[in-house]
Amino acid sequence: MSESVSHKGKVIKMTPQLTTVSILQHSACSACHAAGLCGMADLAEKTVEIPTDPYASYGVGDEVEVLLKASMGMKAVWLAYFIPLLIIVAVILILVGFGVGEVPAGLSGLGALALYYLLLYLFRDRLKNEYIFTIKG
Repeated sequence: MSESVSHKGKVIKMTPQLTTVSILQHSACSACHAAGLCGMADLAEKTVEIPTDPYASYGVGDEVEVLLKASMGMKAVWLAYFIPLLIIVAVILILVGFGVGEVPAGLSGLGALALYYLLLYLFRDRLKNEYIFTIKG
C-alpha cells in the first residue's frame, strides 16, 4: 500500500478465516509528560478483525503493524463527522428559514442526526466489507 495509516497491535486470536488484533489507541494527552497528573489522558483498546493470511509468519501474542488505506480513513471521517454536521446544520437552517422556532428546529436536527446514525448502523455489514485492514508482513 502506498499511502496508509498504520497502528501497532497485538494478535489476540487467529482462525483460518480471521485474525483478531488488539490495538491500543492513544489520544494526544497520553503522550504528554503531565498526563498522569491531570487525569485527562485517554487510552482505548480497539479490536480489528483482519482476513487471515495463509502464509502468515505471525501468531497469537505477536506484535504486528495493522494498515488501512488513507483514503478509507478519510471516508470514515466523512461518514462519522462531516456528513452528520452538514445534516444537522442544513435541517436547522432550513426549518428556521421556514419560520419554525429554534427549539423545534434544533430537536428536528437531532432527530435527523439520529436517523442518519441509524442508517449507518443498519448498513454496518456493508460498510464493514469496504474497510479492509491488512497486516504488514
